[in-house]
Amino acid sequence: MNKNITITIIAITFIWVGMLCGISFLEAPLKFQAPGITLPLGLGIGKLVFGALTKIEMIFSFIIIAGIVLIESNLNTWKLFIVPILIVAIDNAFLMPILDSRIDMIVSGIKPPASNAHWWYVALELIKLIALLIAGIKITNSIFNANKI
Repeated sequence: MNKNITITIIAITFIWVGMLCGISFLEAPLKFQAPGITLPLGLGIGKLVFGALTKIEMIFSFIIIAGIVLIESNLNTWKLFIVPILIVAIDNAFLMPILDSRIDMIVSGIKPPASNAHWWYVALELIKLIALLIAGIKITNSIFNANKI
């Protein structure tokens, strides 16, 4: 196992965890409590922020995949990252387009039909966060165990 690549995977994993916590679970709910923030303005900001987050998550996913391929890892390493990477794919392919179109409707003054898309997104974000924490901790432990630290 290439130690530098493994450390890079660990770093990206925990940076990703920090971004998820900061954006999905802190910034998103707090922005609507700021004075003067209207629903359309808050949703517009959220669309920009989550659009950027999604792009960064795609980059992180590709870097982690490339790292796992380069270290010629076993199936267990792949298993650690399959859930968060799959969730990023689901978000990009299905949920973000639905949520973006709902935001566009609200900003245009149209009330969108009822939907559970936002709650699915929140649930998947929580699952992704837990999966990334588990992956990061397990890979970090493997480095420590390999070096008997």
